[in-house]
Amino acid sequence: MTVAGREGNPATRRRRGLRRPPEGGRRRGRLLAGLGVTTAALLALHRFVPNTPGRLGSLLETFLFWFGPLTALLLLCAAVRRARTALLLLLLPAGVWAVTFGPPLLSAGPPGPRELTVVQHNVADDNADPAGTARALADSGADLIALQELIAPASAVYRRELASRYPHHAVRGTVGLWSRHPLGAARALDIRPRDVTEPWQRALRAEVRTPYGEVAAYVVHLPSVRLGPGGLASARRDESARLLGGILAEEPSGRVVLAGDLNGTVEDRGLAPLTSRLAAPDRGLALSYPAALPVARIDHVLARGGRVPAIRVLPATGSDHLPVLARVALDTDT
Repeated sequence: MTVAGREGNPATRRRRGLRRPPEGGRRRGRLLAGLGVTTAALLALHRFVPNTPGRLGSLLETFLFWFGPLTALLLLCAAVRRARTALLLLLLPAGVWAVTFGPPLLSAGPPGPRELTVVQHNVADDNADPAGTARALADSGADLIALQELIAPASAVYRRELASRYPHHAVRGTVGLWSRHPLGAARALDIRPRDVTEPWQRALRAEVRTPYGEVAAYVVHLPSVRLGPGGLASARRDESARLLGGILAEEPSGRVVLAGDLNGTVEDRGLAPLTSRLAAPDRGLALSYPAALPVARIDHVLARGGRVPAIRVLPATGSDHLPVLARVALDTDT
């Protein structure tokens, strides 16, 4: 009998501790390997996922960050099953995720000499404690505070509570900007979707006279998106983003800071008219919504004529959003 024949004898295999992996284990290993390849492909090639039907591409990009924890879970399962091929293949999505989301998780450097700090917060129109929210935001010491969902009578509370430390402000519709530095001309911006007929004013532009030169500050609140049986309903948000992108394309100032509730992540292609023209933060995860269990950053501070070295969340207020605070480093030669 050949050696191969003896090895194939079940009794010999039992004596030597050799076991054929059970069929179910092999199937699970193949499943994990397949999930690894699929996850890597979606992470690396998400731009090629079609947006119809149901804004599928935007939906995928909204939750792209969470492919990292999913990959970690799959790696754990593969390790428990001792599925070596699956473990190797799952290193692909782990690597792609690390390249995409690893840098923002690193710590930022110390503040530079030409930096502004900007707080962005959707204060929520049903906020039961606007005075406490205003005081918490003022305690951040930021240079600029951008707010959305300002409605009467709470809007007057924010004006009163912020006045002593932020003497300059501009409110247009339901958005407002408070500043430690003087403000120049402020005006409302028309980014209303075509099918919205009721009064709707959710964007403004103001000139901020900072110690480092003039900055065009935008405060915006893009339309909400909804997830339903038909997919991600983001047509209105995307239309407003395109309108705002057109305004930014004509913006004469070399330095621009945009703060707002954009109702999407920076990976979402629906916000490309903005993210293609403005720099997103270099560091910081800053998941801002929903406040009780944040899964995405939809509150943003973006810049042109500078960069955003870091962004972080502030403690919860009476809103369903968390406030975020960003550092904006302005260029010297703009």
